[in-house]
Amino acid sequence: MSKLHSAAEQVYREVKERILSAALPGGELISEGEIAAEMGTSRTPVREAFLRLETEGWMRLYPKRGALVVPVADGEAEHVVAARLLLEADAVRVVTRGPGRAELVRALRANLEAQHEAADSGDVAVFSGLDADFHGLIVRAAGNPLLVDFYVGLRERQRRMTARSLVRDPLQLNSIIDDHTRLVDLVDAGDADGFATADDVHMRRVHGLPRTTGEDAR
Repeated sequence: MSKLHSAAEQVYREVKERILSAALPGGELISEGEIAAEMGTSRTPVREAFLRLETEGWMRLYPKRGALVVPVADGEAEHVVAARLLLEADAVRVVTRGPGRAELVRALRANLEAQHEAADSGDVAVFSGLDADFHGLIVRAAGNPLLVDFYVGLRERQRRMTARSLVRDPLQLNSIIDDHTRLVDLVDAGDADGFATADDVHMRRVHGLPRTTGEDAR
């Protein structure tokens, strides 16, 4: 790997991480020179990284003005939550009919412990990643590789949405953990219908979406 390509990869990963963790919020305009100075590199690898981020839909480039961090689109949160709910609720129905429920519960409780640590330190970037991993564990437990691949495609959008919500309201850290604890208990009890209702309420609360289930799942 050439030095130029290596530098571009480093810039790409760093800037993308800032976008996904909401350190660079949607609507913010940044410049190649600004990032180059921060990372101690020339503008060329920054330009290459920005072009890659634009291709992926995270940025929109404006010549001589800079790069705009593309905001979460209208309706995107609703679509992501609807897709996640379908996958997660179905996965729990599969798991509760098979032998893998206890293993999933152990994995989810271990993830919860890490969430507590991240919440105690106030690390939104780490917490949002653990949140995405928590829900990903549920989908993976059903053992359908096609659905897992589809869910992986949602992970970055999910993580960015969660980080944005946490930046807006840091007090949600503890309420998310409470919701996750409730979801694990429902999986442990084999209550797939209860899980689907609680998961819908949880995701809609976190992302500020109107409810469809009517009642709080607590």
